Amino acid sequence: MPLGHSPKILRRPRTSGTAPRALIFSPHPDDECIVGGLALRLLRESKWNVINVAVTLGSKTERRVARLRELRNACASLGFGLMVPREQGLEQITLKSRKQERAHWPAAVGVIAGILAEQRPRVIFMPHENDWHPVHIGTHFLVLDALKTLPAGFQCHVVETEFWGQMTNPNLLVELDVDDVAGLIAALACHVGEVRRNPYHARLPAWLMDNVRRGAELVGGQGGTAPDFAFGTIYRLGKWSRGRLVLVQNKQKFLPRSVNVGEFLE
Repeated sequence: MPLGHSPKILRRPRTSGTAPRALIFSPHPDDECIVGGLALRLLRESKWNVINVAVTLGSKTERRVARLRELRNACASLGFGLMVPREQGLEQITLKSRKQERAHWPAAVGVIAGILAEQRPRVIFMPHENDWHPVHIGTHFLVLDALKTLPAGFQCHVVETEFWGQMTNPNLLVELDVDDVAGLIAALACHVGEVRRNPYHARLPAWLMDNVRRGAELVGGQGGTAPDFAFGTIYRLGKWSRGRLVLVQNKQKFLPRSVNVGEFLE
């Protein structure tokens, strides 16, 4: 597959202005592709309006212009909308900043809170609290702190994602079919500068397959029957309600393609 934007592989379902919204809070450009399987299904199956919020554009200032261009191509390839806080993304989104930057961190929290209040999403995606990379962990607490500032009546589903660090207690395994996986790889290939130094777009199918192996028992329970699909993404589904995040005790732990994900998240 050639790297970069390829109009031949675009697939953009139309969404209405009244469609439910899903926000992906991505620590870096490319995370929207790596963990975006469920979001892609929400768009393709249920015509939700999926918007990627690029929390940062990476730590290398000299790469940010190029990374933003690549990110726009990736989101266009998937059919996702794109929001970039402060045009160049936020800075110093880490636990260290949260503890020490008494002016900077609250300002960043206010930016994310404003996005949440304006967009009123039905679902948000964010990394889990132990996703290893400092900015992934920082993004988790940034979004959590922002949620805490919103009125008590604000509520939405919260889908926690993993990439660098695995969750010990996920509760959802979502099937991706061949078209979904191909779409994610094609979008990931738009991040040319990143995949040239490490072709992780080509390794994405193997990771998605291993998720099914691991999720079969980690999500489904030890000794249970494994799902009969090949590719999947592991998540932890919760709900923000009355000022706190609680896990959803969903009876349906595997979401095959036969289940409409939009109806599942009603």
